Amino acid sequence: MGITALNDMQRVTLDTWQHNKGDVVLYAPTGTGKTLAQALCLLTSLPADAPLPVAVALEPSRELAMQTAEVLRQLATGCKVTLCCGGHTVADERASLAATPHIIVATPGRLLDHAHRHHIRLATTQLLVVDEVDKMLELGFENEMRQLLHLMTGVRRRLLTSATRLQPVPPFLQLRDAVTIDRLQAQGEQQPPARITTWQVKSPDADKLQTLRQLLLALPPGKVIVFVNHRDSVERIARYLQHAGIQCAPYHGALPQHEREMTVARLNNDSLPVMIATDLAARGLDIDTVTHIVHYHMPTTPQVMTHRNGRTARVDATGDAFVITATDEQLPSWMTVTRQFTPQPARQTITAPMTTLHLQAGRREKLSRGDVMGFIARNGGIDAASIGHIDVRDHYALAAVPSQDIDDVLQRLRPLKIKGRRVKISMLQ
Repeated sequence: MGITALNDMQRVTLDTWQHNKGDVVLYAPTGTGKTLAQALCLLTSLPADAPLPVAVALEPSRELAMQTAEVLRQLATGCKVTLCCGGHTVADERASLAATPHIIVATPGRLLDHAHRHHIRLATTQLLVVDEVDKMLELGFENEMRQLLHLMTGVRRRLLTSATRLQPVPPFLQLRDAVTIDRLQAQGEQQPPARITTWQVKSPDADKLQTLRQLLLALPPGKVIVFVNHRDSVERIARYLQHAGIQCAPYHGALPQHEREMTVARLNNDSLPVMIATDLAARGLDIDTVTHIVHYHMPTTPQVMTHRNGRTARVDATGDAFVITATDEQLPSWMTVTRQFTPQPARQTITAPMTTLHLQAGRREKLSRGDVMGFIARNGGIDAASIGHIDVRDHYALAAVPSQDIDDVLQRLRPLKIKGRRVKISMLQ
């Protein structure tokens, strides 16, 4: 996974989990690596030869469930991990649950549905992770969690994570001998806000579109998320920027899940330089190395700003946040801006260095990352080292290739078979 050492929070969490017999509550800021910490706790505690499933990780969103499952699958050699959340067919998940997995990663509603349909028995579950408990409660999953805990009669240890302190921890979570790890203000640990430089960008007009365009063209190449407060604003801004030659895509709750999934995948693999999003993207997404956050609309609370900014400066990285203010707009009293920024465009357009290939076959069709890599490297006319991130999902696979080579790669690959079958191959844009 490219990780050479755990960070302080991950080391403390794993040590606490291994040297205590009770439950653990972890408070840590967004972007500090809680997913890896909880995965390591689970995998170092899986009992041998126990009835399956042994462990369940509950996640507040489909995106976070996918992220957790992917981390576990890379680490859990010899263990089956099944993902249950929206975006998969119930039939596919039922088939996966039939060969009972060691670990289930799920959103509460989907897992409860499988339990009610008798696709899985949860009484054997010994280890339970409830990730982002504060977000779970905020989204109204308390009833589903209560029902699931009632079915998990064999749970002996729980790990709860949260980006904000719970006052108090809800009793229905049934903690026993709990140890709390509070890294929200850890001594000597530089918190994400300290690693983020916040800039104010003044717009001469009430409509900030022109200022946003100039700001984006002035930023160095990287990944940018522009946050706005309304879905219709997302679409309006995206259309304006696309017309202005800035490659971008919208992200909000009214879009189909598959479209949102493709947008995040493209942002992650350097095929999309700018994403315009509502606060739906502020939590629960695994996006690497976002370099710049732009607050086109003012965040409504300090917590919203914290979660938006948490998309950058993740783990040990640094980042920049830009707050665009109109002529009659004042910064709220709780917002601290460290510097002023006057955009001086250095580019005329913004395009991605990579483009995403979409192969209409995936894990269920027995396709692996190695299969995709080998297929493109052998037949695509490009060097293997130039192929970017490859992501294999249930019924499709994505691979990033250099944008300047995309037409030639498509022409070479489309007539060919992969693993003996012809697969539709297209370009995401």
